[in-house]
Amino acid sequence: MIFDLFNTLLHGADEGRDQVVREMATVLGVAPGALVEAYHDSWRDRQVRWSLTEAVRVLARGLGADPTDAQVTAAAELRRSFAGRVLNAVPAPTLAVLDRLRADGRQLALISNATAETAEAWPDSPLAERFDTAVFSCAVRLVKPDPAIYRLAAERLGTDPADCVFVGDGADGELAGAAGVGMTVLRTTQYADSDPAWPGPALAHLGELPDLLRDERSLAGDR
Repeated sequence: MIFDLFNTLLHGADEGRDQVVREMATVLGVAPGALVEAYHDSWRDRQVRWSLTEAVRVLARGLGADPTDAQVTAAAELRRSFAGRVLNAVPAPTLAVLDRLRADGRQLALISNATAETAEAWPDSPLAERFDTAVFSCAVRLVKPDPAIYRLAAERLGTDPADCVFVGDGADGELAGAAGVGMTVLRTTQYADSDPAWPGPALAHLGELPDLLRDERSLAGDR
């Protein structure tokens, strides 16, 4: 089993992220709205190129500021702390689903297009102990829907992509990417309906997953 993270296992918290960026702007001495826009525009660089402090410094300088090391550190800590809070707010029913899957003998992997602070916060989250491996774009410099990131997750599980089930909300073309390497695909709509045109089965709630997986013959036709 391979899962997406945000808007699949937990809420993406986009509004909260923007609020934290506004707080960071005050620390850095730049316009809050401008920094929020810069964060939105730089999402790909932050997912594959920059560390947290690099992102803070580059974006602040792009807005005409020259922040001190202390300012960069303080702003980065706001973002880092928020990432930890988000990952620790995973709903108890989601953890119960993961525990049930593991009890059924399933290996679990995560693939997330994520920035550095999420990867840093992951080991201390209640999710981490429930996954056999986690593949973050910022660490491997690959992003969904690149076929290589799916193959890497399957390889870390010691299996073939064709033997994996991918579960995600569909952002970033992730469902087509998973299907392209032969994975069975399940779309979730619990937090966001990010790919409504996807023709395969959809889960209104992650709690539906264990029972659905028990009839794997029906899923085979949705590869």
